[in-house]
Amino acid sequence: VQLQASGGGLVQAGGSLSLSCEASFHTVEYRTMSWFRQSPGKEREFVAGLSASGRRTAYADSVKGRFTISGGDARNTATLQMHNLKSEDTAIYYCAARDGNNIYSDAQKYPFWGQGTLVTVSS
Repeated sequence: VQLQASGGGLVQAGGSLSLSCEASFHTVEYRTMSWFRQSPGKEREFVAGLSASGRRTAYADSVKGRFTISGGDARNTATLQMHNLKSEDTAIYYCAARDGNNIYSDAQKYPFWGQGTLVTVSS
């Protein structure tokens, strides 16, 4: 399984950015897809997740109301729309996938990872 993340960049505080993750698996292999992020000197943290069924989502408290995760019809993509960005959102963002329909905030539960994409929010 390969995951390809894209969409990072530089944005001013209060602005918006959209990240996209496309996975190589097919719809018959539905998997839960999530976004994590890691800032310098910090551990990788859960941001948002989308269940394999596409019916459930989960968010970190720090991004609730500002970020939205959604999937495409083929269910092998996960888009993270980020609004009202803050300087503390600056990080490398990673998409991850796991078998099954459960969304976990524990990064160790995800065996499949994409390369990171850098999001920088300037104040």
